[in-house]
Formats: sequence, C-alpha cells, structure tokens
Amino acid sequence: MAFFEVSSLFSKLGLSSTSDQTIVASITLFVTLLCACIVIGHLLEENRWMNESITAIFIVGSVYWDCDSADKWRKSSHILVFSEDLFFIYLLPPIIFNAGFQVKKKQFFRNFMTIILFGAFGTLISFFTISFGAVEIFGRMKLDSLDIGDFLAIGAIFSATDSVCTLQVLNQDETPLLYSLVFGEGVVNDATSVVLFNAVQNFDLTHINTKILFQLTGNFLYLFVISTFLGVIAGLLSAYAIKKLYFGRHSTDREVALMILMAYLSYMIAELFDLSAILTVFFCGIVMSHYTWHNVTESSRVTTKHAFATLSFMAEIFIFLYVGTDAMDIEKWRFVRSSPGESIAVSSILLGLVLIGRAAFVFPLSFLSNFAKRNPSDKIEFKQQITIWWAGLMRGAVSVALAYNKFTRLGHTQLRGNAIMITSTITVVLFSTVVFGFLTKPLIRLLLPTMRHSSSMLSSEPSSPKSFIVPLLGNDQDFEADAEADKSTSVPRPTSIRMLLTAPTHTVHRYWRKFDDRFMRPVFGGRGFAPFVPGSPTEQSVHLPDHN
Repeated sequence: MAFFEVSSLFSKLGLSSTSDQTIVASITLFVTLLCACIVIGHLLEENRWMNESITAIFIVGSVYWDCDSADKWRKSSHILVFSEDLFFIYLLPPIIFNAGFQVKKKQFFRNFMTIILFGAFGTLISFFTISFGAVEIFGRMKLDSLDIGDFLAIGAIFSATDSVCTLQVLNQDETPLLYSLVFGEGVVNDATSVVLFNAVQNFDLTHINTKILFQLTGNFLYLFVISTFLGVIAGLLSAYAIKKLYFGRHSTDREVALMILMAYLSYMIAELFDLSAILTVFFCGIVMSHYTWHNVTESSRVTTKHAFATLSFMAEIFIFLYVGTDAMDIEKWRFVRSSPGESIAVSSILLGLVLIGRAAFVFPLSFLSNFAKRNPSDKIEFKQQITIWWAGLMRGAVSVALAYNKFTRLGHTQLRGNAIMITSTITVVLFSTVVFGFLTKPLIRLLLPTMRHSSSMLSSEPSSPKSFIVPLLGNDQDFEADAEADKSTSVPRPTSIRMLLTAPTHTVHRYWRKFDDRFMRPVFGGRGFAPFVPGSPTEQSVHLPDHN
C-alpha cells in the first residue's frame, strides 16, 4: 500500500515511477542542478548580464546537450514533466507569501492606486489587446482545434508577467517609487491574469454579448475583493490566536508552525472556493508582517524571517529549473516538427503581441497617474516608464502553467493546434527570459545611472529582498519615522473634498494609522501592543534601562 502511495506522489510530481533507480537518479540530478544554480548564481552576483533564471536555463541546456548520457536523457526526457498542480499548490505559495511578508508596506500602499491601475486595469488592457490580436491573426491562419475561448485564454496566459529579473537589479532605497510599482504590479498582475483565465474558463464564449461581458466583469471584481478579504481575515485570525494564547511561553516551534500553516491554509481555502489564491496569500503575508510577527518571541521572529525567505528563494530556482527541464521534453515538439515555420511564426506573433499589449497600457496609464499627482517626486518619469514596460516583457512559469491547464491533459496533447500553443508558449518564455533578462541590467544602468553601484551592495543592505541577515520588515522603522515626521510637520487637515483629493496619500495614511492604533492593534497585537508574558517579545524592552 505504501508503494502505491509513493508512486502516486511521484506521479503528481511529474516523475516517472518505472523503477526506484530511475526515480532516485532523476531526483538526485535535479537536486544537484539546484545546488549548482545557487553556487553559480553566487559566483555571478557581480556579473552585469546574468541572473538566477538565466543561469538555471543555461545549466539545464548544458547538461542536456553535453553530458555523456545525453542520449539516455533525451529518451527519458519525460522523467520531469511540468505539472500545473505542483506549481500552483506547492511552489507558488511560498513565493507570493514572502513577497507580501517582506514588502515595505508604507511605500506599497502609498502607491497603491497606481499599482492597482497597472496591475489590474493594465492587465485587462493587455488581455484585450492580445486576445484581439490572436483572434484576428490566428483566426486567419486557421490553427486546428482553436476557438474563441482558446484565443481569450491566450490573452490571459500572455498577460501574466515575470518581473523577477528586473527586481533583482532595482534597489528599494535608491528607487523606492519604481521598485514598489514593479513589485506591486507583478503580484497584482499574476493574480489578475489567473482570475481572468478562470473567468474565461467558466463561461460559454461561443456567443459573446453584453450580458457575458458584464458577467465576466462582475465575476472578476467579486474574485478580486473576496480573495483579498479572505487573506486579511486569515492574517488577523493568526495574529489574534497567537496574541491571546501565546504559544511561545511553552514552545516557539508551535508559533512558527502556526504561522506557516495559517498562511498555507489561506491559500488552500482560496483554491477550494475557486478564488484568487495569489491575492489571498499575498495580503495574508502583509497582515501577518504587521500584526502576527510582532506577537511571537524573538527567536520565532528570526526563524520565520529566514524560513519564509529561504523557502521563497528555493521555490524560485526550482521553478526556473522545472520549466527548463520540461522544455527539453522532446515528446511535445514532435507534433510541430512537420511545420517548424508555422511554430516560429506563432511564437513571433505572440512575442509581438506581448510587446504591443504591454505598451498599450504602461504609457497611457502612466500619463493618467502623473496627471492626478501634484507632487513632482511622485510622478513617473519617462525613463521609469520604459523600465516598467521592460520589466513586464518577460514571461515565466505562470504562463506555462496556464497554457498546460488549457491546452493539455496531464501534460500531454494529441491535437496539433494545442501542441503548437504549448511549444510556442515555452519558446516565448525561454526567449523573453534569456534575451530580455540578459539586457535588463545594462538597460537599467543606462536609464538609471544611480543604479550603477547597487549590484555591488553587500547582503547586509536593508533594502535587499534576498537578504537573510537583516530584518526583512524594514517598514517598522519607516512607520516610526512617519510618526515622528507627522509630529514635527504641520500638515493642514482636509476641510473639503478638494483638499482630500489634493493630498489623498497623506490623509488616508494618517487616518489609517489612527484607526490602527485605536482599534486594530490593541485587539490583534503588533508593534508595542504584544502581551507582557515572561519570555515574550515585550519582556526585553520592558526591562531595558531608560537612557533618556
């Protein structure tokens, strides 16, 4: 019975269970590649061209083509096949949660409206642009087995961006506005793309009319709002439970375990009810960093900080290798071998639609955002607009996972049109990751000269999202600095709607802080509101001598 359970597990992971030796060999090879990516990525940290994603792809390619057992590898290239279930259920949650857990909340919410403008409405514009282009162009090419629902799914698939390469180059302290926009838009974009994809899948699109469009819009807004609300509730529930019960008095392991499980539980509940699990776990991470993290012991803080960052880091590298090894599976390429020109044409058209769809909203929405802002420092300069446009050109594992979900069954397809879409998706992902990723560092250094020395920063830099040494939640210092700034700076209270619209960021931020201090933090904990229990986070601060 145990053997069948193990076989079923490896089947879910995309591993062939023909023999124990084959399974062990494939896992050993993959873990070796993971270690190689980490080591080589560290050695190439100062390189202006390379990053982890490109390193992973080149390592897979070199092993595939150069190893002595290349023939055996090619024959068994289906040992590791991309599984959208493995990606969405196991690999994506730690990445998105850590993104919310370590985000600088003050900067994120200061630019929240612009982030939503780019991440939600911008993704919708890109979706319609790519879908319309697919209908017009691929419809004339008469690809087999593709209908209007497939073309709309293509729009959702290629609206999902992967801005990891750009975020590895940008610096939160030197370009806080640009970093928060690229980072926030990337998370909201992925969530919006998945919501759009699921919405398209759940409707009969053979006859599109006004009613269908309103239903799609309503379903999208419903999923967006409810998913965010669920993440906030899960984070608050974990904060309240740890604050009231205070597990740390007996075992810090329970605190760490509860935080990890509550975060994952929020993601799975969202998946269970067909919500946007990405949005849910992202906002759960934000709420946990603001409340829950301050209610645990100091050792639990250090443990969770390192655990979340390490899991996210490993999952990212795993995904890059995962996509790369699946791309080497020769089975799926046999369907397009008879017409390679058509496959190249489809890939080129998709890449062109990605470029156009990205530009269709970045520059117009940037103009709209700048028009609504009075402070020049908050406006998006043209060079920054180009950087934002470039950051969203790369496609990643989300696009691959959605393509597999739409055009394959258990990772395989017997339809020529579906096979072309799968291979074209992989081609666009690999090309955009390698070529655009290669040019990201020099382009940003050309557009933003102040970033020239940012890549040489040590890991102790507080702004580094990959840092394991310093606290990931630098927003606490920002919070205190903002409080002091408000005390020392007299800002007139808004006496009319016009004044509120003139400086909405500052007023909303101040009102939220008052509401948070008066109602939320006394109930759910947080900085300065943790219960005083022997061994608690507040014990050290209480017994410290007063130097004032």
